[in-house]
Amino acid sequence: MGRDQGRTLEPTDVDVLDNPAWYSLIGRHAALSEGNDLVRRYLPEVSPFAAVRSWEDPDVWDAIVDLVGPGRPFPLAGAEAPVLPAGWEVIDSGAGVQLVETDALAARPDDEAVVLGAADVPEMLALVARTEPGPFAARTHELGRYVGIRRDGRLVAMAGERLQPAGWTEISAVCTDPDHRRQGLATRLVLDVAHHARARGDRVLLHAAATSTGVIAIYERLGFRLRRRTVFGMVRTPG
Repeated sequence: MGRDQGRTLEPTDVDVLDNPAWYSLIGRHAALSEGNDLVRRYLPEVSPFAAVRSWEDPDVWDAIVDLVGPGRPFPLAGAEAPVLPAGWEVIDSGAGVQLVETDALAARPDDEAVVLGAADVPEMLALVARTEPGPFAARTHELGRYVGIRRDGRLVAMAGERLQPAGWTEISAVCTDPDHRRQGLATRLVLDVAHHARARGDRVLLHAAATSTGVIAIYERLGFRLRRRTVFGMVRTPG
């Protein structure tokens, strides 16, 4: 957060978009998180994501160890990877992109979209296993509104809300069963999720792997634009 002559200011769009997981964890999703004033993470059954307030704080590394323990993995995501202290190990790393909505995004509700909840979790997990859109756990649906499309009673497409930093909603878990692709189902659900997020006053954003050029191109045609390139990965604490 910015400061002005001793007054704490509200976070700007730059603040929340540069560190969306942190502002989600200390804001709307605080009840689904654990940690301290330097580092927080989602409850394991909700999401594997975690965030730090600032990598520039020298105490952040000890705070991470206090939270996850020695010799344990900790996820990284942001504009650039921090320089690790001695004893820390990189487990995995990758490049990503952050996309944000523009005025060209024609969000609209979808009459066929059904809201998914706890009773649908087995089907949601099965669809995620078939399509691998990203991490999804037994309580991930509690992060926001998740919707799907069914064919003959079977869940074949899904999308929903993940991170929710102030004023923004991240669209995530966008996936379609391989037997039902090229029908525009995922696009319809993205536009439905965007419509309902906008209805409560939010704007929408997306994250994707930089290697998913085809997916990124689809989102850009829908009305999203590249805001920044990101890095993501996993490190291991000393232990």
